[in-house]
Amino acid sequence: MFEYIEKSLKKRGIELDSSQSDLIHKLIESIQPDKDLANKLENKDSKKGFYIWGNVGTGKTLITKTFINLLTERKASFHYMELMQIIHDELAGLSGKKNPLNIVARSLSKKCKVILIDEFQVEDISDAMIIGSLLNQLIKLNVTLYLTSNEHPEKLYKNGLQREVFINEMKIMQESINLYQIEGLVDYRSRNIVNMNNDNANQNYNDKDIVKFLKNNFENLTFNKEYCVNSRNFSCKARSCDFLWISFLDFFKEPGGDKEYIEMSENIEWIFINDFIICNDDSADIIRRFISFIDICYRNKIKIKFFFNDCSCNNLYSGDKLIELWRRCNSRLNEMQTLEYLT
Repeated sequence: MFEYIEKSLKKRGIELDSSQSDLIHKLIESIQPDKDLANKLENKDSKKGFYIWGNVGTGKTLITKTFINLLTERKASFHYMELMQIIHDELAGLSGKKNPLNIVARSLSKKCKVILIDEFQVEDISDAMIIGSLLNQLIKLNVTLYLTSNEHPEKLYKNGLQREVFINEMKIMQESINLYQIEGLVDYRSRNIVNMNNDNANQNYNDKDIVKFLKNNFENLTFNKEYCVNSRNFSCKARSCDFLWISFLDFFKEPGGDKEYIEMSENIEWIFINDFIICNDDSADIIRRFISFIDICYRNKIKIKFFFNDCSCNNLYSGDKLIELWRRCNSRLNEMQTLEYLT
């Protein structure tokens, strides 16, 4: 099993370090010695499942999903936000019922013996008052949980209302689940993005090329959806909780300003931008919005992959009205493409 997982990860550009290898061994050991998960789950004395936390891009999700895909038990994989939406919808449908969360937990346990919750990140009070209790109920119902997160469970939901209730539930969960901190020092996703052009520095990436790359390096993507910021919807080509792919031509045609761009920069790790066109003063509004966007992203150290293709950041604007602002922006665009900035 280890060799299969290692080979699968190599195809995604990950050469295992000691922490990643150790995690895989611990995952495998958790279903041994009989290698029968169903029997292992009946062992009431052992901890079941894992809460895996660590920095972005260290392979938490890829390793865990690859492992879980090898299990023969009934299983389901959810992004945290997706799962919470499902739970809230089910609770709304159970309005007036006694102990509705118990009903939701039993329903999930009948469908799945193994559940993966990816990118576990509690920020909303309504979620916080639900999720800890739900997890503990699922554990009592003999469901094996695998969670990935950027934070230790006791550091989640910082400064949230009624946080002590949530933390108490998470402490109970920790008594029944294995905690593992993955300590990889390499952000593989960022490395792969930075190296996209290594084989051919002049390659033009079309949408099909970008989609293929994204599917190999990002999880839980949705394509051709709108991105909501401050209750306003903007067009985008793909997104996840920490990633956004936008079209220069479409996105910066839409009314937007610093308020929206600041919120985006506070919640996104990587942005891809393509569909660039050369602009003059007839399209000064597009360039003005783009300059504001770049200023904010640069200030907040957001990593952006620019697909200029036949354009260049140096000739993107040929007008006069915004020339002083553009010179500063152009300098930043050049810096934001360097290895030093991106890493």
